[in-house]
Amino acid sequence: MVKNIIIFVLLGLVFTKLTSAQEQNKQDNNFTAQDTLRGSITPERIWWDLTYYHLEVEVIPDQKFIRGKNTVKYKVLKEHQSLQIDLQAPLQITKVTQYGQELEVIHNGSAHFIQLDKKQNIGKTETLVIYYEGNPKEAIRAPWDGGFSWKKDKNGNHFIATSCQGLGASVWWPCKDHMYDEVENMRISVTVPNNLTDISNGRLESIEENGNTKTFTWYIENPINNYGVNVNIGDYAHFSEVFYGEKGALDLDYYVLKHNLEKAKKHFKDTPKMMKAFEHWFGPYPFYEDGFKLVEVPYLGMEHQSSVTYGNQFKKGYLGKDLSGTGWGLKFDFIIIHESGHEWFANNITYKDAADMWIHESFTNYSESLFLDYYYGKKAASEYVIGTRKAITNKATIIGTYNVNKEGSGDMYYKGGNLLHTIRQLVNNDNKWRAILRKINSEFYHSTVTTKQIEDFLSIETNIDLQPIFNQYLRDIRIPTLEYSIKRNTLSYRWINVVDHFKMPLKVFIDGKSQWIYPSAVKQKMKLDTKNPSFTIDKNFYVFSKKK
Repeated sequence: MVKNIIIFVLLGLVFTKLTSAQEQNKQDNNFTAQDTLRGSITPERIWWDLTYYHLEVEVIPDQKFIRGKNTVKYKVLKEHQSLQIDLQAPLQITKVTQYGQELEVIHNGSAHFIQLDKKQNIGKTETLVIYYEGNPKEAIRAPWDGGFSWKKDKNGNHFIATSCQGLGASVWWPCKDHMYDEVENMRISVTVPNNLTDISNGRLESIEENGNTKTFTWYIENPINNYGVNVNIGDYAHFSEVFYGEKGALDLDYYVLKHNLEKAKKHFKDTPKMMKAFEHWFGPYPFYEDGFKLVEVPYLGMEHQSSVTYGNQFKKGYLGKDLSGTGWGLKFDFIIIHESGHEWFANNITYKDAADMWIHESFTNYSESLFLDYYYGKKAASEYVIGTRKAITNKATIIGTYNVNKEGSGDMYYKGGNLLHTIRQLVNNDNKWRAILRKINSEFYHSTVTTKQIEDFLSIETNIDLQPIFNQYLRDIRIPTLEYSIKRNTLSYRWINVVDHFKMPLKVFIDGKSQWIYPSAVKQKMKLDTKNPSFTIDKNFYVFSKKK
């Protein structure tokens, strides 16, 4: 009883430290204490560093039920005796052990605080085993409202997959469910009925026959974020090829439902094309050791690391539609290109806080136009990214709320892509721009990052003070508007609808001739060679204009 009182007092102190932030969040955005426990680096998370997971899970499709355990290895960074593991209801932790001893667990919603008996000594590596079971949340509209997708193929076979970006991996397995700490390597052992196959991340290590079931064990050699881990179960057929890239031979493996095999063999030719284009722009594929897989699933798709999921119905574009309205979007399969682009931006470079999700989505949205640039030229790429502007709403900021697992506006896709396209114009040197994109992937190789790190990197590498531009496009909903007038042979101009200290050079066309101007919020004037010339702004800059 005394021990329990002490534990509750200690947890009370921990929660007290979070109270002011929680209360402010509640007032501002109706966030809860659970949001803070999920989205912040709590005292029960920060003291230990993930080194290894072995997730073992049995999937029982007829009952929509799973059970298993996760062996967690971690390095002690600071002495502490309470460790936070996350698991979302209706799943339940049934037992936690350390070196054979069962430990007490204090449950607080989706956060579970394991009370450690053994002293946690700095520098030591320790192991926990977490047992769990239940009927996991069923995906409502995967991948946006994820969980487990329990479907059947046209032959009546179970067709099952997980997706959990935003929602969190703890919706289907117990883990340290915060993006700042990626596990260094991992095994996944998935037990399924013996007429089915599981495809997960990394390389297949073994298949174990268990009578009525089979266990597929996969090993991931590289660091991986939680939502990048996946289970895909179906009556799969397999084919493969080898891509010879910047780091040598890369296995490209494809898993599709058996009745889609011949269709996939023709359609998936976009995959090596994607790999060639993205290695050109971004540098080597970041996970050669784990290979690359494209796996058919019963939802649209998701960027699961080395196990990209696909459900675009073997159509070009986005389910057969061109999101840009230019025709260029039908030159490629959107899901193959977009979700694979995330291998560089999301899986290689990963945000630390969900508020910075634009790092994933803006760069990957922009990668679509770079794919077009590689195969169809710069004009095609520009027309595509400009064409997507019609989907921008400018109703909320691209950066979300920190420490509560809250991403920003969906404008992080198209507006974010256009921001990067605009920065490319400011660099005004395509070779330099390509070098910057490659360097960002080497500089932050297998890293978790903040927005500030990305902003600082780009400002340094471009040799341009981009901070006011990032403030404008990421932290404000207004689009810079060039207010101008032409009277006789004088052009007057300034930026309006801008943040403080906003400056951004702009390429314009005066009587059809290109020229750079350097507007700020202060009105400037420029003498022209002719009276009342034609005046237009280069469309590659995502700005508005207003003639007075």
